[in-house]
Amino acid sequence: DVPVIRQPDSTHNEGGSAGGRALSMMRWGLVPSWSKEISRASPMINARAETLAEKPSFRAAFESRRCLVPADGFYEWRLEDGKKQPFRIGMKGGAPFAFAGLWEHWESPEGEKIESVAIVTTAANAKLQPIHARMPVILDPNDYDQWLGAEAGSSRQALMRPYPMENMAFYRVGLRVNSVRHDDPDCIAPLSVGK
Repeated sequence: DVPVIRQPDSTHNEGGSAGGRALSMMRWGLVPSWSKEISRASPMINARAETLAEKPSFRAAFESRRCLVPADGFYEWRLEDGKKQPFRIGMKGGAPFAFAGLWEHWESPEGEKIESVAIVTTAANAKLQPIHARMPVILDPNDYDQWLGAEAGSSRQALMRPYPMENMAFYRVGLRVNSVRHDDPDCIAPLSVGK
């Protein structure tokens, strides 16, 4: 599960005052509310910014269930010498930030309730393009209210841009990050030269 910050959802009996925010833990991998079942084969962890308003899987969430996904870094892999080399990517100085996210509420016929989230992606900025063609949409803190607000979608679409590269940093990390069994500080340690 991942933490998300969102507007409280009155349709699912959540509290919260107008303009308030709720912190929730959600399943990573969006499950559309209309799905008959949860697909474990290929969870929808990313949503392309270019098609949010069109794709049935994301359209309703883009319209009314947007969220912030707090982070202090993310990983991408690049092929180097025939091997996939992981990179940790974040802000210079290690400051936390937030991805643009979409969330959904799903309920099975048996009554099982799941809230799930996907991260919105866009074309990579020039600094990250040598590593990967796409990157998560990272929102400027001044844009959080606009992303979470109830205003019309055209102003939100303008937020779906690559984050300024001058504020970002990246470095190689060890292969330890390739396994979900590892969740420790060694996953974010810079790779020593010669390893």
